Amino acid sequence: MTNRQIVLEQLPQGKLSSDHFRLAETAIPAPGEGEVLVKTRYISLDAANRAWMQGATYRAALAAGDVMAGGSLAEVVDGKTPGLTKGDLVFADTGWQDYAVLAGKSLSKLPDLKPVTHLLSVYGVAGLTAYFGLLECGQPKAGETVVVSAAAGSVGSLVGQIAKIRGCRVVGIAGGPEKCAWLKSDLGFDEAVDYKAGDVRRALRAACPNGIDVYFDNVGGEIFEAALFNMNNFGRIACCGAVSQYDGAAPPHGPRGVPGLIVTKRLNVRGFIVSDFDEQREGALSDLKSWVEGGKLKVLEDVVDGLENAPSALVGLLAGENRGKRMVKVS
Repeated sequence: MTNRQIVLEQLPQGKLSSDHFRLAETAIPAPGEGEVLVKTRYISLDAANRAWMQGATYRAALAAGDVMAGGSLAEVVDGKTPGLTKGDLVFADTGWQDYAVLAGKSLSKLPDLKPVTHLLSVYGVAGLTAYFGLLECGQPKAGETVVVSAAAGSVGSLVGQIAKIRGCRVVGIAGGPEKCAWLKSDLGFDEAVDYKAGDVRRALRAACPNGIDVYFDNVGGEIFEAALFNMNNFGRIACCGAVSQYDGAAPPHGPRGVPGLIVTKRLNVRGFIVSDFDEQREGALSDLKSWVEGGKLKVLEDVVDGLENAPSALVGLLAGENRGKRMVKVS
């Protein structure tokens, strides 16, 4: 038996393509003292995977020749670590490969939930990011208008639904008329703006006649700018990501209105990552589970089969192919 790995063969200078990766095979590693061998079950795909190729973020930058980085739902297959036994599921920074050896102290057993894919979507980083970004950073109040970009994606689709649960009016920004119609018909959004159709600033003004109170930003760039010009005084902006700037050439200028509109409108702009809220994790999971089980929160998952298809699946995610959480089934 061998360990298949997806290697980042070269760093992209423009848009990412499958040609930047190669499939390699090595021996399955053996765990040492205090280590655990895990087998990758599902790899999480996120826009942040592309950002890591540009330089250091909250983690080290990727270099050519590295095994492609990424978190996964993995199964313990060998090693002795207190609290973990063979067959336990963990969320681990395995990278894109069949097997990985990791420090046992860095892993925690995940709860026994079905389907297990929910551990990567609504009960994983995507769900917790949506929950904390909206409720802790955005602090929406019933009756307010909440706008979310990349609204059909893994985080955005949950943000909009949580905002509806909290009694807000919700407007999603997505690419294409089909996605926009789906946000309204299936997820209960009040309005949707197609950013591919033209003037987003004007479209947002029409969709939000009373202005925007909370903007959850996943994309940055021109869409951030369009939202900024439509914000109400004392509005809140939760900055989660900037996918518009990850793949390809950098934009010619940053969003206009910064810092002027932030000052004159007295806006609260907060960047965050999900680990900022680790101490509140259990309470968030309790809320998410109750909403899912009560039928208030729909979980959208887009599963691509096969480790060898991970590169094309990431390229597709960056192009907006997916609805909901995209992941790769490895085993």
